[in-house]
Amino acid sequence: MRFQPALDKIPAYEAGKPIELVVREYGISPEKVLKLASNENPYGVSPKVSEVIKEAVYKMPLYPDDSYKALKDALAKTHGVDAKNVIQGNGSDQIFDFATRSVLNPGDKILQNGKTFSMYSIYAGQCGAETIQTSSELHDLNQFLDLYKKHSPKIIFICTPCNPIGDALDKSDLYTFLQKISSDTMVVLDAAYMEFGKTRDLRKEVQAADVISKFPNVLYTNTFSKIYGLGGMRIGYGIASEEMIRAFYKLRPPFNVSQLSQLAAATALSDREFVENYLKENLKEMVRYENFAKKKGLFYFESYANFITIKLDQAKLDSTQTFDTLLKEGIILRNLKSYGLNALRITIGRPEQNDRVLERLSELL
Repeated sequence: MRFQPALDKIPAYEAGKPIELVVREYGISPEKVLKLASNENPYGVSPKVSEVIKEAVYKMPLYPDDSYKALKDALAKTHGVDAKNVIQGNGSDQIFDFATRSVLNPGDKILQNGKTFSMYSIYAGQCGAETIQTSSELHDLNQFLDLYKKHSPKIIFICTPCNPIGDALDKSDLYTFLQKISSDTMVVLDAAYMEFGKTRDLRKEVQAADVISKFPNVLYTNTFSKIYGLGGMRIGYGIASEEMIRAFYKLRPPFNVSQLSQLAAATALSDREFVENYLKENLKEMVRYENFAKKKGLFYFESYANFITIKLDQAKLDSTQTFDTLLKEGIILRNLKSYGLNALRITIGRPEQNDRVLERLSELL
């Protein structure tokens, strides 16, 4: 059987190790496995979400309302936009898929940061497009602009705050950059960690309504997997001009978000107290990791997300070996060797979870 030639150049996405794998391969009981690898919410979901899902189990045999009116109205209200500016996705990944397939042809190019979410280039590759990336670890908008002028990419992907590094752009710098980009170039602004970023520094906040009104070529995306704790429900969304959303709807499969997922998402938006408590705890525990790294003489990236990336070069440790050692003990972190970094990315957990990680890392160091 012959497959598309473009697939030969595309790596499969490698997700964080699941708890089930550790239980299965190392014989560790599930309650002793600690997973801080995928930037999930360590506090779970809002109690309001749990209750509404219990009450809605009877809807499981039914297809969802394919207009997704309740969810889109809730998102529109939250972000101060019209429902016509919103599209739901099976995770924000599906929105990236819509974006790439809507404009890319074989031979086209996308532009992204040197260290960023790998699915941008994977979706672009599926369209036969080439990925151009900066040489910097952090977002360097001067490099972006130079490469933009040289390569004329059809899409620019900007992840702020950025996964897997955690850096975030000031809104003023981002807007100055966007003013120099042609309206014919789509700019995808991946804001999966925006709530965390603005909590640490308001200069990092980019509001969907504001950016799409000023720059109609911008697609603002976000997810319910991080701050709302709905990773298992697979739901994200995009906010953009009506023209862009209409184009995406021609690519969207029917019923692309499940009945219970849209209900959970709309309910999660209503519980700000749950979100604010998590943001407060995340920042407090983040400081513990920063202080640990400083004390041990390790380099870390200042993070505006719900994770921290710590390099192991100064400790003369190999991230793969360290990752494997911890994995066998039931501690799942994220090894960033595949990103070209001798580093571990650690999701900020609950205090008692962080106690365990910090104690074990201290022993290894």
